[in-house]
Parts: sequence; structure tokens; C-alpha cells
Amino acid sequence: MDFHYLKRKFYNLLALTVSILSAGFGIFFLFWILKDVISFGFPALSAGFFTELPAPPGAEGGGLANAIFGTILITCIATAIGVPSGILAGTYLSEYGRKSRIASAVRFLSDILVSAPSIVIGVFVYALLVKPFGGFSAIAGAVALSIIMLPVVIRTAEEMLKLVPDSTREAALALGAPHWKVTLFVVYRGALRGITTGVMLAVARVSGETAPLLFTSFNNSFWNFKLTEPTATLTVTIFNYALGPYEDWHQMAWGGAFLITVIVLLVNLISRIIVRGKAS
Repeated sequence: MDFHYLKRKFYNLLALTVSILSAGFGIFFLFWILKDVISFGFPALSAGFFTELPAPPGAEGGGLANAIFGTILITCIATAIGVPSGILAGTYLSEYGRKSRIASAVRFLSDILVSAPSIVIGVFVYALLVKPFGGFSAIAGAVALSIIMLPVVIRTAEEMLKLVPDSTREAALALGAPHWKVTLFVVYRGALRGITTGVMLAVARVSGETAPLLFTSFNNSFWNFKLTEPTATLTVTIFNYALGPYEDWHQMAWGGAFLITVIVLLVNLISRIIVRGKAS
């Protein structure tokens, strides 16, 4: 047989073996982490976990009801800020700006924000909102999370809109429809699944953020329905409880970690189902 053919086969087998081993290595530790989260976190779940406030230090019982509510509240506000802004920016990059200098600058800044450490964003929002207004707040936490979401939504929206064929746009424009109607009723409809997937992945990403919330929403041991006051979140509560000296706190931290893991996994699974539905 040809020597070059055998050489290519050898390198192909080597690359395939390394890839399989690398995938197996990652999957092994993923399931190891999931095993610990489930085995330690699931027993902590109870009716009180979802309905009661945290117990005083050293006391047994209590729950994380306020932290669950705070996480939902801040995530919803962050989504309301980051998603429309990201979709509008992605629409400009795809439909109007394209190769303009402003579009290039937006893409460059978006790529930087994607890789920016979340703690840096937290410090930025602290200097922008917390320090000038004299206190931590749910709004500041939501703004920090929306900044983290923004580049993901922008790039996803732009790429999904670009996948819509130009012939579809030209056909709608040829019928006399204005550009904004073509974008709203034709282009958006063709890219809806992809944009929805990007939004859900962005929400999944910010659901587990802790560092920016330490500088913005901080924490609270009680119910808080004011957006201008410190607000409890699951991630910050897990961080505080994990550092605490009490075994009950550690158990609650595992329960919070299990709950966040389940939520993030569900969001990612739903996004994968949406992508598969689009591909079929």
C-alpha cells in the first residue's frame, strides 16, 4: 500500500483517538459534578426550602424562598433590558449597518464583552449605579446581568438574520413593502428560532453568575419587593452559605446549587430542541 495513504490513516486514527479521549475526559467530570450536586443537593429540597426565609445563624430549618424570588426578579428584569437591546443592535448590524464603521465598532466591542470577566462588569456597574446612588439594588444587579447577556444576543441575532436569504428580502421589497416591514414580518420570522435559542442561552449563562451580583444587588435575608433595595439571589446565597461554619448552611448551599443546575440544564435542553426543530 501507498506510504502516504498509511500515514494519513495513522494521523486520522490518532486525531480521532485524541478527540474521543478528550470528550470522554470532559463527560466523566461533568457527570462526576452532577452526581455530587444531585446526591448532596436533592435531599435539601423540601416544601420549606421553597416557602420559608433563611433561618438565623445556628438555627435549624428555614429556606431560600427570598433568594429564589430575587433570582427570578433580577433575571427577568435583565432579560427585559438585554434582549430587546441586543436584538435591535443585531438587526442594525445585519440589515442596516452591515459594513459601516459603526457596525464594525459595535462588533468589536461585542466580541470584547463576550470574553470580559463578569466581576469586571460588576465593578463597572458598581461605579456606575451603586456608588452614585448610595446603595445596592436589584436594578443594579439586573443591569450587570443585562450587560453580560447583551453581546451573546447581539451576535446571535446578527448571525441568524444573515442566514435569511437576500432573495427573500428582495421579493418582499419588490411587492412594495417598506424596509422596516420586511425586517419585522419577513426577516424576523425566518430567524425566530435561532434568535430564541440565543436568548435562552444568554439567560442560562447569567443564571449562574455570582461575582457581578456581589457588587450590585448584594444580598438580603428578608423579603424585598423594592427594586432600589439590596436583593437576595441564589448564587450569592450559595456563596455565603458555602463559606459559613454551619452544616445546615452547607446543605442549603447544595440545594441551591442543585436548583440552579436543573434550571440551566432545562434551558439548554429547550434551546437544543429548538435548534433541532429548525434543522428538521
